[in-house]
Amino acid sequence: MTTTKRRRERQEWNPDLGVLASQLTFSLQEEFFARLAAAGYDDLHPRHWAVLAYLDEDGIRATELARISGRHKQVVGRLVDELEELGYVERRPDPADRRAKLIVPTARGLEQLQLGDEIVADIEARHAAAIGGRNYAAFRDVLRGVVARSREPPPASERSRPGHNRPFR
Repeated sequence: MTTTKRRRERQEWNPDLGVLASQLTFSLQEEFFARLAAAGYDDLHPRHWAVLAYLDEDGIRATELARISGRHKQVVGRLVDELEELGYVERRPDPADRRAKLIVPTARGLEQLQLGDEIVADIEARHAAAIGGRNYAAFRDVLRGVVARSREPPPASERSRPGHNRPFR
């Protein structure tokens, strides 16, 4: 068994995929929400990303937000409630199905979405400039592939191994 200290040291000099993904996510969110706050959107928090990242100008159903964000419907519902109270979204009847509601950005929500897109583009451009456009494009392609494969159920041969006995969702 590895001691905590050796494991911690190993994660510092050769972090695994989970640590790398967390570091990237936290770094991106920290800068993103700091820049939003500086622009007057200081009531938004990283938890809102699950909705804001996928919100369409024309609206989107909460069930679709849950599916593409990988969050439970109840979590998305609470986030939408918060964003509605803050004035970023509103619920409107879906013209395609009167039983369903669309989550639609308000004028303030649209302004935030535009600024958010600009912030992300700026962060990406900075990374591309630092490592080169081709390298950054290749990194994005590889990362996209890793993410896509991570959403697939593990092969049957791996499901019987320790740590794989939880149901895949």
